[in-house]
Amino acid sequence: MRQALNNLQATHSGFGYVNQENVFKVCDQPHPQVISDMLTHCLRGNVDDAYDRIKFLYAAGFSAMDIIGTVYRVTKNFNSEAMPEFVKLEFIREIGFMHMRVGDGVNSLLQMAGLCAKLCKVVECAKAGILR
Repeated sequence: MRQALNNLQATHSGFGYVNQENVFKVCDQPHPQVISDMLTHCLRGNVDDAYDRIKFLYAAGFSAMDIIGTVYRVTKNFNSEAMPEFVKLEFIREIGFMHMRVGDGVNSLLQMAGLCAKLCKVVECAKAGILR
């Protein structure tokens, strides 16, 4: 709670106005809407568009660990009508594997591209009825 108040105070001091965009600038976390767009593209099978969202965040200076953490939080809370439970669990599984690799020091953009491809592959397997 104290951290949230400190972030609000820093936002007001720095920008003079507290809104969503300014708070994310102060907190230095990837915006969940960009991650949500990436997940939506993965659900549609658009690897290139999903990768563009990740590349945008990576180019903006966010670390792979920050991006993976936000991908996990957004996936966990993603609309259950748009993402079936099986797909959500498989997404979280792949995100967990990626989190392990990033924690081991393999935190390149290529790894993030691989995550996008694996998430799209999960959706394609689910559509084809191929279960793990």
